[in-house]
Amino acid sequence: MPDLAAYGLLFVTAFGAASILPFYSEPVLIGMLMLEHYDTLVLLLAASAGNTAGAVLNWWLAHYALHWRDKRWFPVKQRQLDKASAWFQHYGVWTLLLSWAPIGGDALTFVAGLLRVPLGVFIVLVGLGKTARYAFVIWTTQAAIG
Repeated sequence: MPDLAAYGLLFVTAFGAASILPFYSEPVLIGMLMLEHYDTLVLLLAASAGNTAGAVLNWWLAHYALHWRDKRWFPVKQRQLDKASAWFQHYGVWTLLLSWAPIGGDALTFVAGLLRVPLGVFIVLVGLGKTARYAFVIWTTQAAIG
């Protein structure tokens, strides 16, 4: 049972890391890897699923936030939305593969929601990018600890 709670903690931390909250999941993942009694594949799946689910929350919030875009208090002005839309249409949904990036990654997931990227496409691309990042963290950590 303690292993399940630890994997759950990693999932929750990775979920928070994908939000606007200042969470970091890599220290938790690296710590669990250093203990060497957790299943590496389950660690990869828990971190990737949590981080992707957090990005889906960003997408959902942005997707439904457009209902209030005509309100004065809405944080994104139409000009900014048009600019983001043009940028996103120019570079395409493939930019979601970069959603793992520490700077701008969360913004990409929010813009994707604002611009109504289909959820299925969003989950596949974001999930691939985030899984690749966690696989890299696992690989480099295991290489470092031998």
